[in-house]
Amino acid sequence: MQRPKYFTPREVSLHSTLDDLWLSYLGKVYDLTPLVNEFKGDVILKPIIECAGKDISHWFDPKKKDILTHIDPLTGCLKYYTPRGRFVHVPPPCPRTDWANDFGKPWWRDSYYEVGLLSAKTRWIRIINTLTSEEQTLEVCSEEILEEIVQRYLRYNSHAASYTWKHNHLNLDMTKTLCENGIIDEDEDFYQCRMDHDLHTESICLYFNDDLTEF
Repeated sequence: MQRPKYFTPREVSLHSTLDDLWLSYLGKVYDLTPLVNEFKGDVILKPIIECAGKDISHWFDPKKKDILTHIDPLTGCLKYYTPRGRFVHVPPPCPRTDWANDFGKPWWRDSYYEVGLLSAKTRWIRIINTLTSEEQTLEVCSEEILEEIVQRYLRYNSHAASYTWKHNHLNLDMTKTLCENGIIDEDEDFYQCRMDHDLHTESICLYFNDDLTEF
């Protein structure tokens, strides 16, 4: 089974324009660019555009996986709670003949827009190339296995697969996460001790294998 792709909140925030608009909610990441193109110029897009690149989980009921609702004090009817204003696929507050409700699934329930999962916890890791002495610090998703972290590192070294990845002189299992490889996330301990976690970032050392493998 293919593993889902994880994104950091920082990566989601980079997609914040009308031509490239992502949102995250309830642990998933969605590319709403096609939706924005479909309703381009419509004021009903405003709440979505205002939150481009952000997490909007607070719009949803986590149990029902639907937009939050409330009882309208004037009509006594159950309605969607949209404090930023009504947005795409939310029905109007009163019956209207010009509202098309034949769109099928509302966008927040449509897996078509889903591009991956939002990391529940990100962490920083130092990667040291022992051949060149170059060092990079990467923000990675705690859920990612080492093979996926290699993909993040490729922009710094296209021959990343030609190296043996080690921590504390032990070979790492590329099919496991950092924690599963014994590289523990100590952010909580640093927080409890009121210490700056930037003072100590776990490192991975790369040792060249001389086969010039590229991904």
